[in-house]
Amino acid sequence: MGNSRSGALSKEILEELRLNTRFTEEELSTWYQSFLKECPSGRITRQEFQTIYSKFFPEADPKAYAQHVFRSFDANSDGTLDFKEYVIALHMTSACKTNQKLEWAFSLYDVDGNGSISKNEVLEIVTAIFKMISPADVKHLPEDENTPEKRAEKIWGFFGKKDDDKLTEKEFIEGTLANMEILRLIQFEPQKVKEKFKEKKP
Repeated sequence: MGNSRSGALSKEILEELRLNTRFTEEELSTWYQSFLKECPSGRITRQEFQTIYSKFFPEADPKAYAQHVFRSFDANSDGTLDFKEYVIALHMTSACKTNQKLEWAFSLYDVDGNGSISKNEVLEIVTAIFKMISPADVKHLPEDENTPEKRAEKIWGFFGKKDDDKLTEKEFIEGTLANMEILRLIQFEPQKVKEKFKEKKP
């Protein structure tokens, strides 16, 4: 990105991000300064992204999941994220509308980038998610989804697909919108589980 090494974010990129996300100009400018402190080159590598991601899950192993998240947002596949890609990543994983989030989720699960999802790809992402869940939290999961294999089987079953079938983006989004249970299964968020457990403690 053209202005990545200067101290201020270019007006064009600032305006584009402000229009395409829910973030304010002030938030974007502040984040950009923080981004430059962490990554003076104006770009964040896969390793740096994993390190930052790990800070959110200090008691877990989010490396595999972070790699997949990084891949899904490395728009030009150059092995780095610039500030624009980084902010889009923040937006898509937190504040955006369900449809946009599902478009991102599809790209996350489409590991090989061929435009469709296989059952093995679902298992790969779910396995990465499980590495972020503590054994104590796993014990509280329903019996039919307390292992990566069971959860992948349950997700695939909801779509009514055979083991060697493929899932298109349209099928993925429509199926998930029609069944909120799928949405829960594909976007399991360890942090939310931790918060629930904190609430339950006396």
